[in-house]
Amino acid sequence: MTTPPDLARVAFAADLARHGERPAVLTGERVLSYRELAERVGDVAARLGTERRLAVLAASNDVDSLVAYLAALTAGHPVLLVPADKPAAVESLVAAYDPDVLLRSGGDGTPVLDERRPGTRHELHPDLALLLSTSGSTGSPKLVRLSHENLASNAEAIAEYLGIGPDDRAATTLPMSYCYGLSVLNSHLLRGAGLVLTDLSVVDPCFWDLIRAHRATSFAAVPYTFDLLERVGFEEMELPHLRYVTQAGGRLAPEKVRRWTGVGQRAGWDLFVMYGATEATSRMAYLPPERAAGRAGTIGVPIPGGAFRIDPVDGLPDGELVYSGPNVMLGYAEHPGDLALGRTVEDLRTGDLARRHADGLYEVVGRRSRFVKIVGLRVDLGQVERILAELGVTAASAGSDERLVVAVEGEQDTSLLAKLVAESIGLPRPAVEMHAVGQLPRLGTGKVDYPAVAALGAARPAAAPPEPRAEGPEDVRRILAEVLDRPDGGDDDTFVSLEGDSLSYVAASVRLEQALGHLPPDWHLTPVRDLVAGAARGPRRRLVSFLETGIVLRAVAIVCIVTTHVELFTFQTAHVLFAVAGYNFARFQLHGERRPRLRRQLRSLGRIVVPSVAFIAVAHLLTDDYTVANVLLLNGIVGPQHLTSQWHFWFVEMLVYVLVAVTALMALPWADRAERAAPWLFPLALLAVGLVSRYDIVDPGLPKPAPVFWIFVLGWAAARSRTVLQRSLVTVLVLLTVPGYFDSTLREATLVAGILLLLWVPTLPVPVGLRRVAARLAGASLYVYLTHWLVYPPLVPVSPVLAVVASLAAGVAYWVLAERVLGGLRRAPARTVVPAEEAPLTAAPGPR
Repeated sequence: MTTPPDLARVAFAADLARHGERPAVLTGERVLSYRELAERVGDVAARLGTERRLAVLAASNDVDSLVAYLAALTAGHPVLLVPADKPAAVESLVAAYDPDVLLRSGGDGTPVLDERRPGTRHELHPDLALLLSTSGSTGSPKLVRLSHENLASNAEAIAEYLGIGPDDRAATTLPMSYCYGLSVLNSHLLRGAGLVLTDLSVVDPCFWDLIRAHRATSFAAVPYTFDLLERVGFEEMELPHLRYVTQAGGRLAPEKVRRWTGVGQRAGWDLFVMYGATEATSRMAYLPPERAAGRAGTIGVPIPGGAFRIDPVDGLPDGELVYSGPNVMLGYAEHPGDLALGRTVEDLRTGDLARRHADGLYEVVGRRSRFVKIVGLRVDLGQVERILAELGVTAASAGSDERLVVAVEGEQDTSLLAKLVAESIGLPRPAVEMHAVGQLPRLGTGKVDYPAVAALGAARPAAAPPEPRAEGPEDVRRILAEVLDRPDGGDDDTFVSLEGDSLSYVAASVRLEQALGHLPPDWHLTPVRDLVAGAARGPRRRLVSFLETGIVLRAVAIVCIVTTHVELFTFQTAHVLFAVAGYNFARFQLHGERRPRLRRQLRSLGRIVVPSVAFIAVAHLLTDDYTVANVLLLNGIVGPQHLTSQWHFWFVEMLVYVLVAVTALMALPWADRAERAAPWLFPLALLAVGLVSRYDIVDPGLPKPAPVFWIFVLGWAAARSRTVLQRSLVTVLVLLTVPGYFDSTLREATLVAGILLLLWVPTLPVPVGLRRVAARLAGASLYVYLTHWLVYPPLVPVSPVLAVVASLAAGVAYWVLAERVLGGLRRAPARTVVPAEEAPLTAAPGPR
């Protein structure tokens, strides 16, 4: 057809010059204004000519590709976008559609035009503007036909709900040949905003340098991007100009939506979770950021100008989600003749089963067709089976939003087949899982049992477990990788450099000590290579094992506390744990930059407060022993002066007060600088402040440090003591300040012994059979302390020993429950994490 298209509707391409000298494109080498961009686009449009022709653009995230794309649109030439880094896809689509012009980046600021013929051999509908492979499935001859109105309306809708303005700058984290990545370009160009144009990955430090240099305000992500962001420590980065992050390209698990929403709230940016498809020119719905935390499982509301309805599906409780709006495609193209077609689709049947909630939010609950979306690519499971059938392989494929699972009959080279399938459909190799089976699983009707195929993937980790063996020096890297969830660790890394903290410290030290036979002092700061080299030989059979002194103290203390309360015997060890808390604070909470470590300190504080408040609230409801002040951890401030059951949780309160105080102090820049400059003298200065309350020297009428603060900073000083002289001076301070604190010489001697053990003895011997028990009790000590107040009283008349055992068991059970409820702790599998900094929360009631 010769009717010219209405190009005025694509203002983001045709009216660039109206934004004048505002920066349009920012790269590592240059900044291009809108005026300059418009001139380049005009030059290439003139070279393309006025007769409409079909163009294929092998696109990269560079200036040449952007100019070529905009030039084709402004000149009215339908353009088929293909990723330049997939030459097989380019070749396949060129062969299928026989374009008139090939466009590609020249690398020198000028797009290359390969004229295949002077005119055109195609009949092109006047509304046709863009051709894209479906949901990023590159190389498929089935294309989505998009109009100028589709592009314009979707860009306007996105710019509206994201509130894009001229001062925004978006970094290109996704390829422009992918509809989601392209929509970022269109919506920002529409509003005169800037594009930080790059093809760097988020795992590349240079990407973040570019983000900071050009003050990017947003970037786009698919679910897999968030795994990469976690790996590079994005949560702790300082990006003051970042305004929002968008997510689409597949379902992000609700728990991850909640987690990253929280990260954004703390850092000052919003998370926009979105739902879309190439057939809708990218976006159909978005979840307002303020509702993401509470409604993380939904896709949100339709974009401006769009609407949803749910059509019933026979035999299913939920109907199919159908979208309508000006961004719905013209239709599909499967061969060149289809390029002459106008609109053949009015509404978009998504294939997703959905429901609408009373609050107006939509939720996708399943799929009715055999498609899955993995890392942003829609995969036709039937196509996978056809690819393998052409190779003479009988196969059945299933999958989820995380991976593709394929069963193949007979003795096959599954590794080779998986690689071939991944390359054919454009998936990363790790996303394809191939299983050789004798026969495909089938139902009684003879049809393939696809749930059974999917179950092959779920069953793989449990299948044929290897014979257990003793871990040795050669397993050090693997142990750290498993405990810290850091498979990228190398021989030069340490426990601390791999972002280990007190949450994972116990688990790592127990396994490493067993593997190496002995852990050196400060092993957590020792490179893996040196840990392995320092092992004279692998672990030996022995009766005694060595555990970190702090771990042993926590395990012994919680047992002593419970037995003291049961009155099986009396040995009060509570105050030793304040020193252990200070010791752990210095070792694990004072590494890294000020803001990242402040976030770690707040997270650690939260892991103390949340389980404590939750359990005390239950105890308040079940008994008359506690008040709302207990639940809010305020009894130490507003509670009665005489000792009652309301003082059961005084230790938790005091420790929380201390941690809040030191966290607030270390958030101050001058305190941070002072601590870094004098890490040993700094806690001694705090000790002088703490001794004001210890000896009640002055009473200025202001709130004083908690009366255990000085014990906490003695532990802090012990951790920072590196030389014999420093340890000796701290020892003198301990011997001078502890006597006279209690009315019991035994309690004072216990506190002195505990601090001196931390100071001088890095490990203590433990019978081999008790090492895991000790580690578990140390990790669960907070929970034992909390629960034992309700567990032991009714059991004491039956058996004091039973009361002790039941209290310990109940605490460990609450620990396991809390771990599951709170979710996976950062970089540590929940089943191995022992929250070491929580363990000091064990104490007997006593004088304050």
